[in-house]
Amino acid sequence: MRRRPIVPSLGLAAILVAVVSRPAAAQDFALQVGPPVAAAAGTFVKKDSVLFVVRPGGGCGDPAAARITATAEGIVNGARQSVTLKLAPLSPPGVHAVSRDMPSGGVWVINLVGTCGGRTAGAIVAMAGPKPEYRREGVKLLTHAATRDEIEASLKTLTTGGQK
Repeated sequence: MRRRPIVPSLGLAAILVAVVSRPAAAQDFALQVGPPVAAAAGTFVKKDSVLFVVRPGGGCGDPAAARITATAEGIVNGARQSVTLKLAPLSPPGVHAVSRDMPSGGVWVINLVGTCGGRTAGAIVAMAGPKPEYRREGVKLLTHAATRDEIEASLKTLTTGGQK
């Protein structure tokens, strides 16, 4: 029986690189945003009162200890508005429903800021239309809290329909 030398294939090498580099990536704190139906099974979420759900993602060892805030930043009838939104805790710990507490009409972006273990992450969620609904393509995940310029740029994109 002839023995072949043990030489790792490129596929195996790629897997090893992914596994070895994974702990560093796992340490990055991020937020995860999803539609109201993304709430855990057995959790009641009234769709009309909830915009979406948010939870701490990777890099948060204790999701229950994470702190998340949500502020609706919008333009209604030409006037700039800012409204602090309520977050309702869901199950499992760390998951929250973001309430629909802003005035109807206009264009809105929801500014999410999360902290966990001394790290901060953010997200901007674009909402437009007479009754804004969650759309995955309207979510911009950030490795930091959104800056005023990032929020204003998102609002401008909504008000101009993506035209510059």
